[in-house]
Amino acid sequence: MEYLLVEFDEQRGVLIDDIEEGFTNEVIELETGTYLISLIEPKDFAPESREIILRRTTATRPKVIRFEKV
Repeated sequence: MEYLLVEFDEQRGVLIDDIEEGFTNEVIELETGTYLISLIEPKDFAPESREIILRRTTATRPKVIRFEKV
C-alpha cells in the first residue's frame, strides 16, 4: 500500500481520478500508481488538480500535496 496526505485549510472530500476517496488532512491508502487529485466543490482552491505518482511511501511518511484556498 501507498499513502497520501492532501493538505487544505479545512476538511474537504478528496477526489482521486474523479471518485471521492477520503478527506483532506487525513492519510489515504492507495495502490502504487499515477493519480489525478482534486477536491470536491466549491472550487475555491488552487491548483484545480494535481497529477501525482505514488510510490515508496509509508503510513508515517506519506506523499504530501497541498491545495491553497483562494
